[in-house]
Amino acid sequence: MLVYHPDCARHLLSPGHVESPDRIDAIVQKLDALELLEGFTVPDPAPREAIAAVHSGAYVELVESFGEGYIDMDTAIHRDTHGYAVLAAGGALAAALGSAEAEAPAFALVRPPGHHAGPDYGGGFCFFNNVAVAAKALLQRLQRVAILDFDAHHGNGTSDIFAASRDVLYVSTHQWGIYPGTGPVEFVGEGRGEGFTVNIPFPSRAGDASYDLAFREVIEPIVRQFLPEAILVSYGGDAHYKDPITSIALTSRGYLRLAERTIDLARSVAHGRVAFVLEGGYYLPALAEVMAGTYALFRGESIHLQFTEDRENRERGREAVARAKAVQGKHWDL
Repeated sequence: MLVYHPDCARHLLSPGHVESPDRIDAIVQKLDALELLEGFTVPDPAPREAIAAVHSGAYVELVESFGEGYIDMDTAIHRDTHGYAVLAAGGALAAALGSAEAEAPAFALVRPPGHHAGPDYGGGFCFFNNVAVAAKALLQRLQRVAILDFDAHHGNGTSDIFAASRDVLYVSTHQWGIYPGTGPVEFVGEGRGEGFTVNIPFPSRAGDASYDLAFREVIEPIVRQFLPEAILVSYGGDAHYKDPITSIALTSRGYLRLAERTIDLARSVAHGRVAFVLEGGYYLPALAEVMAGTYALFRGESIHLQFTEDRENRERGREAVARAKAVQGKHWDL
C-alpha cells in the first residue's frame, strides 16, 4: 500500500529550504520511472480529534491561527501550513490503519515531516507528529504499538509524547550531538513508561555494520519481548552517507536491509502490520533510491542501487550498541 497526496509537494517552508517540495517530487519520479506508482491511495486530512490526541489544544490552535512567522529559527509557518500538516498526518493515519487492516506493509509518502513535533511544540521542519497521530489511532484498536525511528536526528517530539507510556515502545537510532541534541542512551522513559524508550545514539560515520549490530543485539530482541501488534517506522533518508546535513554513513543497501528486517520482524510478531512514514532525507537521488527500493520490497521486487559505497570502518557504532545493551539490560533480556 502506497499513500500519497500530490498536495504534499505544494508545502513550502521558504525558498531554497532543504526541506523542499523537490523531496517528494524526486521520490514520485523514481517510483513512476520504475512503474511502482500506480494504484496509490490518496489520504484525507487527519481529523482534529486525532491531532488533539497527541498535541495540546493550545498548540493545535497556535498552528491553525499563527499566520506568518517562525516556530523556530529553521521552521517557517504560513497561513496554509496547517492544511498541509493535517494532510501529512492523515497520510500516516491512512497507512497505519490500512496496514493494520490488510496485515501488510504500507508506506506514507508525506511532508511536512513530524517526529520533532511534541505535545505542545513544533520545530525541526515539523508541525504535527504524523507517526504519533497514527500510533494513537492504532491504540484505539490494538494494545501495543512499536515505533522505530531510523531518521539521523532523534525524534524528540515522539519521545516526549510517549515517554510515560507502556503501550508504545519508542526506539531511536540517531547521530549523537546534532539537532535537536536529545536522545541520550540513559533516557529510557519516565514514570510508568520507564523502560519503553530505547535510544541508540551513534557517532558520526556509523554505517551498515553498526546498524546491523544494533538491530540484531538491541532492537529485534526488545521488539520481540514487547510483542507489538503493529510497527510504525519513522523513516528518514538522512542517515545516508550522501546526505548533506548529517554524518551517518548508511548505504542504500544498508537502508534496504534495515527495512527488510523490519518487515520480517513485523510478520513474525505483529501479523505483518508495519507502516513506514517519510521523515527527513535531503540528498535527493539517494532519498529517492532508498524510498523506491523500500516500496519495491513490499511487492517482492528489487531495484538497481547506485549509492552503495561502504564508508564505515569496522563497526564504528559498536561501543554505542554496547552502552545501549548495558542500559536496556535492566529492562529487557538482552
